[in-house]
Amino acid sequence: MALMTSKGASSCSFSHQYNNFDVFLSFRGEDTYHGFTGQLYDALCQWGIHTFIDNNLPREEQISAQIFKTIESSMISIIVFSENYASSTWCLDELVKIVECKKNGQLMRPIFYNVDPSEVRNQKGKFGEALAKHEENFKNNKKVQSWRKALYEVANISGWHYKHNCSEFEFIQEIVKEISNSKLNHTPLFVARYPVGINYRVESIKLLLDIGSNDVRMVGMYGPGGVGKTTLAKAIYNMVYALFEGSSFLENVTDRFGIFNGGIQLQETFLYEILGDINVKVSNVSRGINLIREKLCSKRILLILDDVDKLDQIEILIGQCDFLAPGSRIIITTRDKHLLASFGKGLSTYEVKELDDHEALELFSLHAFQRNKPNEEYSKFTDQVICYAKGIPLALAIIGANLYGRNEMEWKSTLDKYERIPNREIQQILQISYEGLDETEQDIFLDIACFFKGFFKNYVVDILNSCNLYPIIGIQRLTEKCLITIDRHDKLWMHDLVQQMGREIVRQESPKVPGIRSRLWCYEDAFEVLTENMGSEKIRGMMICTLERAKLQLEAKSFEKMKKLKFLIVANVDICGDIEYLPNELRLLDWPEFPLSTLPPNFHPQKLIALNMPQSQVVLDKILKMGQFKNLTYMNFHSCQYITKLSDLSITTPNIKQLNLNECRNLVEVHDSVGCLDKLEKLELYNCTELRILPSFLMMKSLNHLDIYMCTRLEKFPDIPYEMDGLKYLTFVGTAIRELPPSFGNLTGLETLHLGSGFGAA
Repeated sequence: MALMTSKGASSCSFSHQYNNFDVFLSFRGEDTYHGFTGQLYDALCQWGIHTFIDNNLPREEQISAQIFKTIESSMISIIVFSENYASSTWCLDELVKIVECKKNGQLMRPIFYNVDPSEVRNQKGKFGEALAKHEENFKNNKKVQSWRKALYEVANISGWHYKHNCSEFEFIQEIVKEISNSKLNHTPLFVARYPVGINYRVESIKLLLDIGSNDVRMVGMYGPGGVGKTTLAKAIYNMVYALFEGSSFLENVTDRFGIFNGGIQLQETFLYEILGDINVKVSNVSRGINLIREKLCSKRILLILDDVDKLDQIEILIGQCDFLAPGSRIIITTRDKHLLASFGKGLSTYEVKELDDHEALELFSLHAFQRNKPNEEYSKFTDQVICYAKGIPLALAIIGANLYGRNEMEWKSTLDKYERIPNREIQQILQISYEGLDETEQDIFLDIACFFKGFFKNYVVDILNSCNLYPIIGIQRLTEKCLITIDRHDKLWMHDLVQQMGREIVRQESPKVPGIRSRLWCYEDAFEVLTENMGSEKIRGMMICTLERAKLQLEAKSFEKMKKLKFLIVANVDICGDIEYLPNELRLLDWPEFPLSTLPPNFHPQKLIALNMPQSQVVLDKILKMGQFKNLTYMNFHSCQYITKLSDLSITTPNIKQLNLNECRNLVEVHDSVGCLDKLEKLELYNCTELRILPSFLMMKSLNHLDIYMCTRLEKFPDIPYEMDGLKYLTFVGTAIRELPPSFGNLTGLETLHLGSGFGAA
């Protein structure tokens, strides 16, 4: 029987009985309330987990209907099995209701407190005695049988068994951690503004998933770009994720694999979304595969891999699926049907087809008229649009948004323009939206399409703002035109078709001679331009990246003609030869494994916004002595082993916002000048094993995010000389520090604090 004390006035109390609860606690009050369960309730509330605990409801012979409603509205039910739990008919009725709700998707977890799970499962000991008494007292034997069945079912579910091998506090913290993770993974995804034609497709895929069966199943969804595979996968995720112990939706897998350490980042994201532990780190892909197997083998999970184009992308995340716990489900979306066939292992496939004419008309009407049917006077035009779009939802949405609010003459003019396009494929239809942008908006769009898809919005805004493109309003316009999206992590994305359209516009600037295009992103084109010294002043940005390691013989003056080059991104390329020249117009220099200890002596870095050189041979002090980096905002020297100290940054980089020195294992000291960087928002010091001295905080009024992790020689936390309400996130794990200074209390704005087991004796 659940109880509520005077604590019921808290935010987790029955005063919210008609709201949804995160957790419903079922327990025998006289056994555990004033001890274990009361402490568990307090801990759950302290973690912001909305928990129901009851002691004020009027007692009747039968359980109250209000309790049943509360159980139904809860995300998770936790049953605390104690010695006298089964003696309470109220508790047993709660249990039957909880088991009933489990069949409808609610999570249920038992805690065995001072009882053995086998006693509950087999109804022995005090559980057996209590049920025998119930059978004597109740004429209705079916009711007792329902209690027995419920006890047996719950006792066979994975839960927590308190064996006195740790303190109750530690035991409770482990429970709260898992419940917090369950809550994290029970946040639905945004599907679509107008989810037309989704429901019956979802039902078809649910039949393939067969959630009720206890085997491991995989479903592959394939179809052309823009057909709605991701939208459909999100809708399925929202309908079934609550039935699993952990769930993860990994979007844009192909793109994320293409960035530096993309596979490792995906593995870490996967582990975090299932386990909820930000401290799980992956050093390399091979170790990540084994870590995933080790950590997730016992969990019934839902994983969606969105937009996969190679088998190895699947394999580094889930291998051959042979380690997954029974009941797990995997969904893969791809444009490549052959990829699914080659994976084998009994994978079921589902073809995501274009919308039929009725669905296409409804979706288009919602975007163009904000109603599910077109205005009659526009009917002759809408038929024309449906023919152009060929049932591709993305094209329908973009065209509809472009035509919304326009008069008939503007509609006719726009559709006449479509008619003049010789190739009626979606690629060319999408280009009409691009042509409706002004010059700066077009530049922003092409820069994102060629270089910045998947980047954080603020990062791109700072870079493009230095190019006088007004990106704050420009990016907003692109989202309004359905050309780009901003995800929940504040990253910029665009659909493959839209990206291809933008890149084709650039290619058409000079189809045969890449050296006079404005942007180069294709490895072969960039390779040709650099090796043949064919660059020109027209080149605005260059990305020379390849998935397979390649060597590039560079002429000393390969960049000399590119005087207007603003973005240079190099990855997975071994440079042979000298680098004597870099353009002074550079805003972004992103060059992992940069082969030199410093930049060319004639490079003037005044306009540089972002300098990213992870795993390179640079000596930072040499670079900083080149002059003032007065506009530099982002510095990333992750894993640079030649960096031993940081000199005065307040003069050379006064406007730095983010500084990443993770894995700089030979870094001994961070100069006090870092504490005077009044614009610094994020400082990362992960695994700097030789670091002994941190800067004082002094003028760090903008610092929002500080990561100090596995800096094992760090023995002192700096004083905080004044109230700092800007620091919101602090990770402080794995140091030699034994105590925090009294001034630590000046961090008045702290929202998230991670103090791991490596923090002193805390």
